[in-house]
Amino acid sequence: MLYRGDGLIPMTNSKPDMRLKVRPIRKSSISDDIVQQIIALISNGDLKAGQRLPSERDLCVKFAASRSSLREALRCLSIMGVLSARPGEGTSVAMDGSKFMETVLHWRMSTEQHDIEDLMEVRSALEGITAASAARNAKPADLKKLEDLVIKMEESIDDAKRFAALDLEFHISLARASNNKLILDLVAVIRGQLERGVAKVLQLPQAMPLSVKEHRAILQAVMQHDSEQACAAMQAHLNAAILRHRAAVEPTLQDA
Repeated sequence: MLYRGDGLIPMTNSKPDMRLKVRPIRKSSISDDIVQQIIALISNGDLKAGQRLPSERDLCVKFAASRSSLREALRCLSIMGVLSARPGEGTSVAMDGSKFMETVLHWRMSTEQHDIEDLMEVRSALEGITAASAARNAKPADLKKLEDLVIKMEESIDDAKRFAALDLEFHISLARASNNKLILDLVAVIRGQLERGVAKVLQLPQAMPLSVKEHRAILQAVMQHDSEQACAAMQAHLNAAILRHRAAVEPTLQDA
C-alpha cells in the first residue's frame, strides 16, 4: 500500500509502522540517482541487510521513474553485490556487503595508477595490524593452517609459481585468523594488485629462502600470541620485500 500524501512506502517484511523515505527523481541520469539513493538508504540504516525492497510498481511511483530506469538501477546494484534478486522472492539487500566493497576497490585500484611501493607501504601498515590481531585472536586450527603453509613454502623454494600461491594463501589465512572481515577484504584486494610485483621479486636469488625465514618469524610471534612482535615481524618482512622489489626493477630501468 502506497501513502501518497506523505511520500512513504511501508516495507514489505518490516513492522507495520516502518517507513522508507525516498524522493522523486529529477535528474537526467535517473538510474544513477536511484542507485545513489538506495546506497544512501542502506548506509543510514533505513534499509538493512536481508530486508526486501518494495515492489517495482511501488518504487516506480515513488521515484517517479520508468520501470526500465528502475530495473537498470536494480540490475547495477545486483552486479555490484549490494542487492540480491531471486525469482519469486523479489529484491532484497544483500546479507554480505563484502562483494560490493571488493568490486569498488578493485575498480578504483584498476582505473588509477598506483606505484607498487606506495601499495607496499599501505600493505605494511595494514598487515602489521593484521598480524597483531591474529596473534590475539587466532584459534588452534588457524595456527595449524599457518604452520602447514610455511612448511609447504619451504618445500617449494624451487617453484616460484607455487611459492607465490602459498605466500598469498598465508597472508589471506593470517587475515582470516585476525577475525576481522574488513581486514580480510582489504588484504585480499591490495595483495591482488601486487601479483606481478611479487612474481618479479621471487625471481631474485635467495628471495624465496629469505621470505620463508621472514614468514617463520611472523608465525612464531603469532603462535606465541605476541601481538607487538607479530606486527614488527610482518613489517620487517614487507619492508624487506620493498627493497627486494627495488633490486628486481633496477635492471629493467637500466635496460630502458
